Amino acid sequence: MLDARLETVLSLIRAPVHADIGSDHAGLPLELVRRGHIERGVIVELNPGPLENARQAVARAGLGGRLDVRSGDGLAPLAPGEVPSVSLTGLGALTMRGILERGAARQVRPDAVIVQPNDNPAQLREWALGAGYHLRAERLASGYWTYPVLRFERADGPDPAYDGLPREAARRYGPLLLHEASALLRQQVHADVTRLTPLAAPGRPAALELATAHSALAWLDGQTSLDNDSEG
Repeated sequence: MLDARLETVLSLIRAPVHADIGSDHAGLPLELVRRGHIERGVIVELNPGPLENARQAVARAGLGGRLDVRSGDGLAPLAPGEVPSVSLTGLGALTMRGILERGAARQVRPDAVIVQPNDNPAQLREWALGAGYHLRAERLASGYWTYPVLRFERADGPDPAYDGLPREAARRYGPLLLHEASALLRQQVHADVTRLTPLAAPGRPAALELATAHSALAWLDGQTSLDNDSEG
């Protein structure tokens, strides 16, 4: 049984072979196989405890023939071209970016990358813009806090998802999410404005963050006006 966060991740994965990095108890890859989202999987764990948890979970499920549990750091246990799809969940965005950059240095560049960072995903959106990936899907999942889930795919040229949007707001809050203008995103932006306003003295980093939040809010309000006009 997966929580809402991992269910959202699972919904964005479809591949013949998929690698889950930092899987711990292997809940996500086990469900990917059981539900037919993947044919085979690779599970990568760095630390001995989670590595053993994953091995035991795969053995109990009788799926050792379809899920290969490997010890290693990030994408290091994967060979170039071995897997077309990878996921990283439950880590910081900067940590995930480092894993992806080190993998690319070894020519491990999957066709699809699905990420669920535990903090601001702007670092991952920036990575994708410079690494030859386009943003294909974004979701917000409710839980202990609001979790962003993103799917990137390798593609040529500029990413059209950002066209016509305030760039910093799109990197912080997500271009596809801004277009969707969901109630959950509005709550997140309003919470940021409330949190940052007392901290945003001129010249302080919070002032830039607050300006980005206001830019996102202005876009969302504009979208609401357009929707109301079209309904009228």
